[in-house]
Amino acid sequence: MDYLWILAGKEEPLPVFSRVVEALENYEEFPFLLEPIYHEVSELEDEDIDRLRFGLVRLQVYADIHRYEDMEAAQRMKYVASTLERVLFGRLLLEGEEAGDKHQCC
Repeated sequence: MDYLWILAGKEEPLPVFSRVVEALENYEEFPFLLEPIYHEVSELEDEDIDRLRFGLVRLQVYADIHRYEDMEAAQRMKYVASTLERVLFGRLLLEGEEAGDKHQCC
C-alpha cells in the first residue's frame, strides 16, 4: 500500500511522512517513533503542520473507506493516525474539533 501517497494527497510529501510510513510498515516500532515524530513536527511551519494534520485525517478516512478490503491494515492506519493526531494536536479533528481552532502542536 502506498501510505506516502495517501498522506501527501496531491502535494509533495513532507519529510515527516516517511516516519509515519515507517510506523505503518513496521507497526511494532511505532511506540519508539512517537517522540522522534513529535520533535520533527515541532520544527515545522504552521502551513506544514496543517498539511501533516490533514494527511493524518486523510489516512483515517482512507482506512474507513477501505476497511473491508484489509481490516488489519485499516485498523493499523486508524490507530497510528489517530494516536499521532492526539499526541500532536490534543484531539481528533474528525471528533468535533472546530476547524477554526488553533492547533496545539509542539
